[in-house]
Amino acid sequence: MTESNALGEDAIAYRVAFIGLGVMGYPMAGHLVKSGHAVAVYNRSADKAEGWREEFGGAIFATPALAAADCDFVCVCVGNDNDVRQVVLGDDGVLAGMKAGAVLIDHTTASAKLARELAHLAGERGIHFLDAPVSGGQSGAENAQLTIMVGGEGAAYQQAAPVLAAYSRFSKLLGPSGSGQLAKMVNQICIAGIVEGLAEGLSFARNAGLDGEALIETISKGAAGSWQMENRHKTMLAGEYDFGFAVDWMRKDLGIALAEAESNGTQLPLAGLVDSFYEEIQRAGGGRLDTSSLLKRYD
Repeated sequence: MTESNALGEDAIAYRVAFIGLGVMGYPMAGHLVKSGHAVAVYNRSADKAEGWREEFGGAIFATPALAAADCDFVCVCVGNDNDVRQVVLGDDGVLAGMKAGAVLIDHTTASAKLARELAHLAGERGIHFLDAPVSGGQSGAENAQLTIMVGGEGAAYQQAAPVLAAYSRFSKLLGPSGSGQLAKMVNQICIAGIVEGLAEGLSFARNAGLDGEALIETISKGAAGSWQMENRHKTMLAGEYDFGFAVDWMRKDLGIALAEAESNGTQLPLAGLVDSFYEEIQRAGGGRLDTSSLLKRYD
């Protein structure tokens, strides 16, 4: 296993393409510019790309292939498997524009099956591939504090480490292609259980007449403490759910994990239950609320 959490003494500037300027990709690409890399971007919404260029000064291209041409690294951060295929494959996809020896880094939370497929297709062109989903949410992307779970070859990871360091606080190579996506599935499985436990606990506390703030101040110092408790309890107690990772995206991620679990024989009763709770929130029109909105079920 290999890990990195700093740019390193031998870091140099690279030509990097960044494909996808959503809530995560926009600041991540910006950190690459701030770190001294020459950055080319592609985004399906031209207005979003233009706004990014005005803020950071990089170059905009009309297709992923054009953005990727002559780049040392190409980073992708889009929505799902189909989105990745759209920007990676075909005449306008990044693989059509990338040079041999370059590294394709997919930060999208997608399936391990897709990661292995892309690793194979990239390898046929002499291109290295890393599946590298991230954790830390929008705030982590904005503050360059993401955690990155990586699958792929060790040499490609070492080559990419200075690029990943531009927007992360920690990254780790966990195994061959697909390992990063599998690790992200575990991450989301764990988060689902933690958020549901916090929602149930706060609901119980409210019904029992406890002071929520005083309660969290106390139990967060013990074994019940978690990132979710520390960062989401105030907004949950206030009934505000416009922060962090959306329910729609969590259901997408849990769907990937549940499908993988079915194929490898793992039982995920808690993840499946929490997924059904998020489905209830979606049906009530809360798909864009953040994942802590599980507490709304108990209101």
